[in-house]
Amino acid sequence: MIRRFLLPPAQSFFLFGPRGTGKSVWTRAAFPDALVLDFLDPEIFRSYSAYPERLREAVLAGGKKDILLDEIQKVPQVLSVIHALIEEKRGLRFIMTGSSSRKIKKTGADLLAGRALNASLHPFMASELGEAFSLEKALATGLVPLVWFAADPQQTLKSYHALYLKEEVQAEALVRSIPAFTRFLEAVSFSHGSVLSVSAVARECEAERKTVEGYLKILEDLLLSFQVGVFTRRAKRRLAAHPKFYLFDSGVFRSLRPKGPLDRPEEIGGLALEGLVAQHLRAWISYRGRENALYYWRTQKGVEVDFVVYGEDGLYAVEVKNSAKVQPEHLKGLRAFSEDYPEARCLLLYRGAQRLRKGNVLCLPCEDFLRGLRPGKVIWQ
Repeated sequence: MIRRFLLPPAQSFFLFGPRGTGKSVWTRAAFPDALVLDFLDPEIFRSYSAYPERLREAVLAGGKKDILLDEIQKVPQVLSVIHALIEEKRGLRFIMTGSSSRKIKKTGADLLAGRALNASLHPFMASELGEAFSLEKALATGLVPLVWFAADPQQTLKSYHALYLKEEVQAEALVRSIPAFTRFLEAVSFSHGSVLSVSAVARECEAERKTVEGYLKILEDLLLSFQVGVFTRRAKRRLAAHPKFYLFDSGVFRSLRPKGPLDRPEEIGGLALEGLVAQHLRAWISYRGRENALYYWRTQKGVEVDFVVYGEDGLYAVEVKNSAKVQPEHLKGLRAFSEDYPEARCLLLYRGAQRLRKGNVLCLPCEDFLRGLRPGKVIWQ
């Protein structure tokens, strides 16, 4: 059992996370005495879809204070029953897991606004795995627990895509054409770690711009991707306007990205490394539980810093380089950023083995940084 950094809230909450991130394992370990209803079970699904009020009967008969509802997006009708039970102040705590927020948003989860918190479970962080963490393995197969512990991680990744296409996209009739959505997934993988151009993705997969915008929203609702906006606070230069796009896990990116004679392995490896750092920073922000946010910084002249973390814990600028040596040009973006924001802590993460100080930039081995990143402390002292 790998101890996760997520701490259980004291009140009712939604727990969102992509398939395979360990929501069921975590909730059953955190709430061993809970009444459990798994809506992936066909019999339970049919029963509560037809008669959502049965939830009240089960809760009142069970005598449990914690009620665990797995994959609640399958039966969003029960949300009104949950809302009523919470209002009755019976001291109940509802733990509602989901791998998609789409149906819940559509059916009015705002009914529970202020009565249920939102929490997220991410792929493993390096510091959760401890000595079991391997940077090379993380870059190759990602950190989704289902894949990490699989006997054949590469085959599991291929099945992972099919699982989402069949059980989420096709079953919920989210798109008209599964082949078109599959082409979109391949095309959008080229945007991983890059400024998102919806028009370019639409041209690549031969689809209308509005169709691609809808596909991107589906990816986001299924928790398979996220976007990082531009850091514009107290801006002194003209900056880029569009967000950067990332698939939620480096292994999922590697498995979706086509490979051939025109694709350079070092380019794909660099994007996988950048994405791995992005998903760690995102998990750190989520588990940290303080007001922090993730951005990137890019001037209209193309000077860029991969990540900016800004919030209660300070201002950090983080550049990621898939290189064993620190070159002078690697520091260009960080130095430009520190001119505008002298209070920022500047970090360069690279594939070397030594910690170096280059002026006001601390150069760290990427693996050391990832292993040391924990929600219980700031990013780096």
